[in-house]
Amino acid sequence: MTLRRSTSSVVRMAEEMSRATSVEAPDPASRSRWPGFFRWVPTSTSHIIAAEKRLLSLIKTGYVQEQVNIGSGPPGSKVRWFRSSCDEPRFINTVTFDGSEKSPTLVMVHGYGASQGFFFRNFDALARHFRIIAIDQLGWGGSSRPDFTCKSTEETEAWFIDSLEEWRKAKKLDKFILLGHSFGGYVAAKYALKHPDHIQHLILVGPGGFTSETEHRSEWLTKFRATWKGAIVNHLWESNFTPQKIVRGLGPWGPDLVNRYVTARFGSHSTGATLTEEESKLLTDYAYHTLAAKASGELCLKYIFSFGAFARQPLLHCAPEWKVPTTFIYGYQDWMNYQGAQAARLNMKVPCEIIRVPQAGHFVFIDNPSGFHSAVIHACRQYLSPEDHESIPLPEALTSA
Repeated sequence: MTLRRSTSSVVRMAEEMSRATSVEAPDPASRSRWPGFFRWVPTSTSHIIAAEKRLLSLIKTGYVQEQVNIGSGPPGSKVRWFRSSCDEPRFINTVTFDGSEKSPTLVMVHGYGASQGFFFRNFDALARHFRIIAIDQLGWGGSSRPDFTCKSTEETEAWFIDSLEEWRKAKKLDKFILLGHSFGGYVAAKYALKHPDHIQHLILVGPGGFTSETEHRSEWLTKFRATWKGAIVNHLWESNFTPQKIVRGLGPWGPDLVNRYVTARFGSHSTGATLTEEESKLLTDYAYHTLAAKASGELCLKYIFSFGAFARQPLLHCAPEWKVPTTFIYGYQDWMNYQGAQAARLNMKVPCEIIRVPQAGHFVFIDNPSGFHSAVIHACRQYLSPEDHESIPLPEALTSA
């Protein structure tokens, strides 16, 4: 059922793609020389940062925004962007929220098609318990957007893992709690597998990439691939035709498409607390600029997942190597299947919890912020409370899988 819903959404996306023009956005540097009303794609890095500030104006907690220089790449790296002939430095857009220096540090990593501002409903509440640092991954949001030239799953994973490690070094972080959502959960898990000594606790929110098609054989998917629609969607997927290309292709009509999506997903079709009119307006503006900017990190999709959102190198196979205590958080209506986490837990040799949050879908932190906050605080109870954390019960309304 879960697979069919997610694949059906891909079909609908493909049908929209087939009707949209695929005009590519010019480089942001060249766009900036023209007034906004002359641009086919009215955005730039400065637009992204400005939209981010408007969205975060809803936050009461003070914060600092910075572009953290991660250099041109670690010595000896095999990742293609690290081998750039111009040795151009790259930057990770980072926001750090005021909090007690004695509080544990919580680093938050967004998912595919999103950026750190999507956590705007969570910063105030979580900043009371943690020192919050949220980032835009390399190639997303307000971070640098180098040309994406990776040609394999290994190179693509290294692009994100190594850039995150260079960011950690630049920020001089030693131990921290790492939270990743969706694709960001996949990156966070892979990072923790490679650099476990820096992670106190891993929180994976609706993470992608736990199972492959081998674990979830589907007669329906096999039949669908044999249809003309299936052939088109599969071709688009393997051609790396991303949803962002639709937004760029629509040019000045792109913002309206993003507005319709945000209004529907977090309004009329919301599974939890709907956005206010102001929240919807600011999130739409922010989401548009992050989606319409130069293609970079988004091109990772086909190297990480096969058609149907199955991982090419699933985390399930890495479960015996897990070295960090982990908490999984899923919305009740999350299209990511929590059973993948259950299967992985059977082979893990570290503490592992699976928490489900009611009245929430894949964006559990937007749909049910209070439930999400309770789940995060419960996951980190041993770092927050002097009491015997084993005796602290799961908050009411949350369930354990």
